[in-house]
Amino acid sequence: MSMIEGLPFPVAFGILFVIVMLRANATYWLGRGAETGAERTRLAKMLASPKFRRAQDVVARWGAPIVTVSFLTVGVQTLINLAAGVARMPLRRYLPAVTLGSIIWALLYATVGFVTLAAWLKLYALSPIATIAGTALLLAALAGFIWWQLRHRSAARGTATVSR
Repeated sequence: MSMIEGLPFPVAFGILFVIVMLRANATYWLGRGAETGAERTRLAKMLASPKFRRAQDVVARWGAPIVTVSFLTVGVQTLINLAAGVARMPLRRYLPAVTLGSIIWALLYATVGFVTLAAWLKLYALSPIATIAGTALLLAALAGFIWWQLRHRSAARGTATVSR
């Protein structure tokens, strides 16, 4: 990423777009071919995971728009593209959705992503200890929020199960 950082915006955007298009489409095609031979691979475990099942449900319900929106997330876009491949989403729907998502992703990384990294590096140069402590605090807050969400969600499921 550091070699892309100093490039003019159109070049950086173009490189990032190509990278994400290749990765997303490779994941889609992996999903298209996965069901036939997945029982004997490590991929079978991922295809049977609850996260992947939820991604499949989301793709089945929302279709191509969810492929585009998934590029605004971290970690979910891979599962969504894989689920779209496993579901054999038609290319006439998948390609426009993945292209738009890739444009959005490249635009975000070429602008906000690099600005955030540059700001973090500048802060680190001024005060490494404060920057690391601040980053650790933000990560701890994020982890706490995720933990709270998961706990709240499982408590809600437990209540729903009990009331049946």
